[in-house]
Amino acid sequence: MSEQKDELKIKGQIKKILDVQEGTSKAGKEWKKVDFVVVKGVGSDYPKDVCFTIFGEEKIDKFLQYNKVGDDVSVFFDVESREYNDKYFSNINAWMVKKSSDGESATPASASAPANNSSEEEVLPF
Repeated sequence: MSEQKDELKIKGQIKKILDVQEGTSKAGKEWKKVDFVVVKGVGSDYPKDVCFTIFGEEKIDKFLQYNKVGDDVSVFFDVESREYNDKYFSNINAWMVKKSSDGESATPASASAPANNSSEEEVLPF
């Protein structure tokens, strides 16, 4: 019996891409991460900002190569929490970002979107 993975996805517009952060873990392993903010509900009365994290140099390089502020995207992600000193801290870790096609645009239908002659979405599995 195979286990089915829950798929968490948000459609929105990239609002901000923060600076890449890097460091060394207690175990001596180097790490890199970048955070980016997506606005869910662009054009609605109550848009929501959601901050995602991407870990790993290769994933970060691909993300930065193909995405920029203002892009309409679908972000696939996992949520995890860790306990430290009896407090819990949560992360929203993006594992795939897809640019939205005209049929799946994150902007309202009344907003003008650039013409896209391709019916396929550009998949960016950084």
